[in-house]
Amino acid sequence: MENTRATTRPALWLMFSIVLVALNLRPSMAAVGPLLSAIREDIPLSFSLASLLTLLPVMAMGLAMFFGLRVSQRLGEQRTVVLSLLIIGVATVSRLFLDSVTELILSAVLAGIGIALIQALMPALIKSRFSDHVALCMGLYVTSIMGGAALGASFAPLVMASSGSWRLGLAIWAVLAVLALLFWRSQSAGMPTLDSRASRKGSFFANSRAWLLAIFFGLGTASYTCVLAWLAPYYVEKGWSEQHAGLLLGFLTAMEVLSGLLTPFIANRSRDRRVVLMVLLALIITGFCGLILSPQHLSLMWPCLLGLGIGGLFPMSLIVSLDHLDNPLRAGGLTAFVQGIGYLIASLSPLLAGIIRDRLGNFEWAWWSLTAVMALMMLMVLRFNPRHYSRHIH
Repeated sequence: MENTRATTRPALWLMFSIVLVALNLRPSMAAVGPLLSAIREDIPLSFSLASLLTLLPVMAMGLAMFFGLRVSQRLGEQRTVVLSLLIIGVATVSRLFLDSVTELILSAVLAGIGIALIQALMPALIKSRFSDHVALCMGLYVTSIMGGAALGASFAPLVMASSGSWRLGLAIWAVLAVLALLFWRSQSAGMPTLDSRASRKGSFFANSRAWLLAIFFGLGTASYTCVLAWLAPYYVEKGWSEQHAGLLLGFLTAMEVLSGLLTPFIANRSRDRRVVLMVLLALIITGFCGLILSPQHLSLMWPCLLGLGIGGLFPMSLIVSLDHLDNPLRAGGLTAFVQGIGYLIASLSPLLAGIIRDRLGNFEWAWWSLTAVMALMMLMVLRFNPRHYSRHIH
């Protein structure tokens, strides 16, 4: 693949456009949790069924990852992003007219497909256009994804409170898609199509290291998707209002944004990312323990720790995958595989937590399960010695 490095001004404009695009990749999911009680008043939903609003779009993201990079190679980067933003925008604005749980779920799945097409493309694009600053630019991109989640979680309840409609609280985020579409179209004319030759070196399905990276990403993202789906309902059950619970989720995602910016910058000093990964996992474990044992005391502390841990773990999981290969498109293919398998794994966590809530009457055992998963991931981190990367993937 041709390594196209833009001059400073076009590069900054491209990165700004990427940020705007990334802001669209989570509001469609993040806005649901804080509005769930209002949605359930209009549309009958068990907690298990409500989990499908997060599970199915994440599952769609995972499945779509496997053909997303090929779509971008066929259509070109510009048209792929335009198509994806149109899909996300249509899915989001359609929520103004929803009358059934089936329609709500279909809108979530459609948004998930649009999200996946962008997420399959962006790591390859960033490694190609910003090859000297991959960790920093990936951090900015992933941070923008989480920033979109913060916007959705924080402001959806406010929109509902001012308008009296949860549908508008879900649908208003189509405005972000329109804004991103205008900026992307204005700067990306003439952007070359990805060269697909480097992607024909074989599948990653038979590679054990690719599977280790995918499982690691999936387990880490499981904590993100579960918190995104159930943190606000958890605190509503503890007596908080939807608005305060939504602001708490917004605070957590703001901490994710902060960590997503700072962690890659710190990790960029060394190609060995293991110490940083261990610290992030320890923060998540501490946050979950506090959420279980003392949710009403130091109630800002636990979301803060969870946000700092999850916010850094998300970009670092992708950065570690990109570290394994030098060729941008080949590395992009690996991250597409990692995200595809990983999102399929992560999609199950909201459902399992919803089932636990329906069966046991609380979310605490879901948080305990995720705590155990984070401890397992600490053992997996020991395998990520950069001196041995060339042995595992070529």
